[in-house]
Amino acid sequence: MKYQQRQAVAVVLLVTAALAYLAASGPADSRAGGEPPVPAVAQQNQMHRVVHQLQQRLHSVPQDTTSWAQLGASYVELARVTADPAYYAKAEGALKNAGDTGLAAIGMGTLANARHDFHAARDWATKALTQLPRSAEAYGVLADALTQLGDDAGAQDAVQKMLDIKPNTASFARASFHFELHGDVDGARDAMQRALTAAATPEEVAFCRYRLGELAFDHNRLDEAAQHYEQGLAARGDDMTLTQGKAKVAAARGETPVALETYRRLVARAPLPQYLQEYAELLEAGGKQDEAAKQYDVLSEQQRLMESQGASDDLAAALVAADRGDAMQALRRAEAEWNRRQSVFVADAMAWALHVNGRDAEALSYSDRAVALGWQNATFSYHRGMILAALGRIAEAQEALVQALRLNANFSPLQALKAGRKLAELRGGR
Repeated sequence: MKYQQRQAVAVVLLVTAALAYLAASGPADSRAGGEPPVPAVAQQNQMHRVVHQLQQRLHSVPQDTTSWAQLGASYVELARVTADPAYYAKAEGALKNAGDTGLAAIGMGTLANARHDFHAARDWATKALTQLPRSAEAYGVLADALTQLGDDAGAQDAVQKMLDIKPNTASFARASFHFELHGDVDGARDAMQRALTAAATPEEVAFCRYRLGELAFDHNRLDEAAQHYEQGLAARGDDMTLTQGKAKVAAARGETPVALETYRRLVARAPLPQYLQEYAELLEAGGKQDEAAKQYDVLSEQQRLMESQGASDDLAAALVAADRGDAMQALRRAEAEWNRRQSVFVADAMAWALHVNGRDAEALSYSDRAVALGWQNATFSYHRGMILAALGRIAEAQEALVQALRLNANFSPLQALKAGRKLAELRGGR
């Protein structure tokens, strides 16, 4: 899976999980006033301390449903930060003890989004809103779920309600992503700047800088992206997402040894499928086939581990399989995801899986659905270009491949190279 596609799938989930933890961890961190940033290990330790404090509280007052809900939210965030899906079961247990409350429903919705069970997340958010009709957090969970389910109008309505109730970092971040999906990059950037202005903690600042960096990276603005990543790390040192951003920039600038070492340390600390895939692609692009194969093996194992804890991700698995030439697995996974939800993300995965199976006429119809919202996505354009080339529609294929590279010449260490080669081949055949 490529950088840009994967980011799209993950971003709204990161907003929910990260800000769920912030809500559970109490008042704004005093480090926002200029004290040294907290490394990721220290951040994990801090989160474990929050969990311990909540556990102590619940030992004394086991009927405290609010603390149970906060504990569940903290476990969801720990699962994200540590890449240990065992925390999902702990989160579910804590949230069940929170009773039939609006906060518990919000937590269950957040957990369902993290597990990619977007239908359940939608239902939990709807339930939360029956008890807490003015809850911006519940609308946030709903917006995330509906975005992934492909209910664009519903997601827009949920984001607008969230903004009306609480125009804060979380709501502006979701508005930014909605603009981005519709091809309004300037609107996305402006909304994210407003999110940054509203940020009240180092965690929120780091998240906003990461998203601003991603918007820049995804549109060939490497220096701007690097600046945002660095500014984010100044707020929250050694943040994983910002470290990933720095690795991408290093790779794009040709600083491959720096990028590889950064990824090596990143996956050692948090073997998230996203980081493993990017690391493997970079190794493979550099001719380190054996080392790349090891990372792909770890990726497969991590995906199995996630699935064992109820966190299925057929979308990511389909794209990985397609990129690696496992046509049958790619289509099986893509179809399984499409049967659950029909978003632009899954439409692109279906298109790519059908392409590697030689079914390009069908693939193009899904590609049409993938680009329907107007998202300026280099990966989508690359997939579309390759499908059109296979159909013999050379001029349109060239246009799509040029667009992919114009949007983001570094959308993937491997696939960007293939896009360039295919474009040269098509031009040479004129």
